[in-house]
Amino acid sequence: MFEGRHLLVASKHDKEKVIAPIFEQEFNVKIVPNTIFDTDTLGTFSGEINRDEDALTTLRKKCIMALQVHKMDLGIASEGSFGAHPSCFFVPGDEEFLILIDLKNNLEIVAKELSTETNFNGKYINNVEELLDFASQIKFPSHGLILKEKETNFTIVHKGIRNKVELIAMFNKIKNTFGKVYVETDMRANFNPTRMRIIEKAAYKLVEKIKTKCPKCETPGFDITTFNRGLPCGQCNSPTRSLLSIIYTCKKCNYALDKMYPNDMQSEDPMYCDYCNP
Repeated sequence: MFEGRHLLVASKHDKEKVIAPIFEQEFNVKIVPNTIFDTDTLGTFSGEINRDEDALTTLRKKCIMALQVHKMDLGIASEGSFGAHPSCFFVPGDEEFLILIDLKNNLEIVAKELSTETNFNGKYINNVEELLDFASQIKFPSHGLILKEKETNFTIVHKGIRNKVELIAMFNKIKNTFGKVYVETDMRANFNPTRMRIIEKAAYKLVEKIKTKCPKCETPGFDITTFNRGLPCGQCNSPTRSLLSIIYTCKKCNYALDKMYPNDMQSEDPMYCDYCNP
């Protein structure tokens, strides 16, 4: 379905560096970097332009808009979100989405990688010593920094700083003018190798999803759409919160497969039962 076709990577931050080798090897596609569409129009991490919609909606829009301006029919795009990890609330998390859109075959496949491996951080800095300590913590200079007067004021924003002399000079300039400086990590992929590694992991996940074909029509992207909980307790047979089955659904023919006992367990330990161990 993809062999020999041109695949657009809808990014302006060098994401094709990790995506291209994987997809060229796996699907024998010809990678086309985005040279026209400004993905920052849909939102920036530094805050000058708000991302008005959720990550998945923005991701889909980014890919389709880039395909339209390049007049192509096969594309891949990435979108990330940073903040508190959904299950480890006091740990920052990086949630990366990747989407493959094939307009020719009316196909859309999405993969997600959620990781605590991120340097996402930001704070008000009072002096150069504190600045350099913060810079060291976030892996500067391999990882870039952004300097502002205020966290939510985008009149003055200096991005992509990776040079110590420039960092100190810019910090002193803002500090002397406004009295305080907000310093944050630059989360753009080309200024953040840690984030780039998570995007690479998401790319491998996307490859595996593409390779999983529907048993009925062989369309790529036969994927999990529903999790059913209710695995019976091994002692009282009451339904627990553990997984009973997962449902895979084809995006093209809607064929569904209900796979029972996905964790190879037909009953749950009573310690996880709300009746036996309330």
